[in-house]
Amino acid sequence: MSGVHKGGEDMVRQFTVGGDDDGVRLDRWFKRHLPQVGFATVSRWARTGQIRVDGKRADVDTRLTAGQLLRVPPGGDVRPGGPAKRVRKPLSEEEIELADSMVLTQDRAAIVLNKPPGLATQGGSGTHSHVDGLLDAYAAEGPRPRLVHRLDKDTSGVLLIARTPGSAAFFSKRFSGRSARKIYWALVVGVPSIDDGMIELPLAKQPGTGGEKMHVDEKEGQPAKTRYRVLDRAGNRAAWVELHPMTGRTHQLRVHMAAIGHPIVGDGKYGGQEAFLSGTISRKMHLHARRLIIDHPDGAPLDVTAPLPDHFANSLASLGFDEETGAELPEAPPAPGKDEQKRAAKAHAKQYRKERRGERRSRGGDAPARPRTGGKAPAKGSAKGSAKGPARPGGKAGAKPGSKPAGRAPARPKGPQRGR
Repeated sequence: MSGVHKGGEDMVRQFTVGGDDDGVRLDRWFKRHLPQVGFATVSRWARTGQIRVDGKRADVDTRLTAGQLLRVPPGGDVRPGGPAKRVRKPLSEEEIELADSMVLTQDRAAIVLNKPPGLATQGGSGTHSHVDGLLDAYAAEGPRPRLVHRLDKDTSGVLLIARTPGSAAFFSKRFSGRSARKIYWALVVGVPSIDDGMIELPLAKQPGTGGEKMHVDEKEGQPAKTRYRVLDRAGNRAAWVELHPMTGRTHQLRVHMAAIGHPIVGDGKYGGQEAFLSGTISRKMHLHARRLIIDHPDGAPLDVTAPLPDHFANSLASLGFDEETGAELPEAPPAPGKDEQKRAAKAHAKQYRKERRGERRSRGGDAPARPRTGGKAPAKGSAKGSAKGPARPGGKAGAKPGSKPAGRAPARPKGPQRGR
């Protein structure tokens, strides 16, 4: 939004659609810039023609274009006695210092933080200190930045904040489309038997926990996939692993590692007492969002690495691990997005139709049948190969002269067969 024309709440207002609102729906524009105007009011204004875009009537689902002139009628504010507009409490000097200390890098589209362990991403019941409450520190000029993904309260590391509504939509699409590459470091109890593996276990909310805890659910769970690699080991006591979540389920990494018998050190929620090591190893959770690689609106990908928190770095040293040996996981092919899946499905359907047309032409043509070679068994593992009996009268293939008629071959079981 830009270029607000003169006029109070009791007068017609005019706004120029800003670049960050290019392509946004009309109702979303109101939610961003005039949140005090409810959806019912916006719908009524649109239905009665009181909202105009470049002089023309507009519906709630009309997509706006940067530079358009939006006419908004007077009124729509909360009436006396209704809920008061929420006023944010000014940040203290300590909160501003904390916000500044977390910044790894920033530009016009994004602010990348190194979130410390113990600080929640968003508020909740009994949670008053969180990253979302500190975002006003980054909004000296322009819109208030917004969250586009989350980290658990006790997980440290890279957290991306979008500066504008436009960049928030851009980054959110990359996270939901799985094109963003996230790499985590963790200390786990024991050592996985496979050094480089993939965990594929569906996850669901555990009943009776109010959605606060997840568990493996083969029947009702959502698909979840995690790639891991062992970077180093301390005998059989602990391992330093690199984790690459291929999906983004709640507590995915924590549940997956506990499910294979190697809970993350300090994660009592999923590992119980076995998740804690004796000696000088901290009881805090040892899960760190080490690196994030994601597309950027300006073109060049954003690639940020976050230093380890003190407790994690000290535990690595206590176990004899050298942080410099933590080479990054080799590049993995990104999961296909919706567009790629649609193109693949269309190509498959096209090829299938082409093959079917070829079969119909072959059956309907006058070309002689291709002679069949006898005595050759179908290839192993073939789901289509089957023995045929003697040719029927008038059939395409006939028996060899002088040969005895063959009996019908025993029927093969239906269904595909796996090759050895």
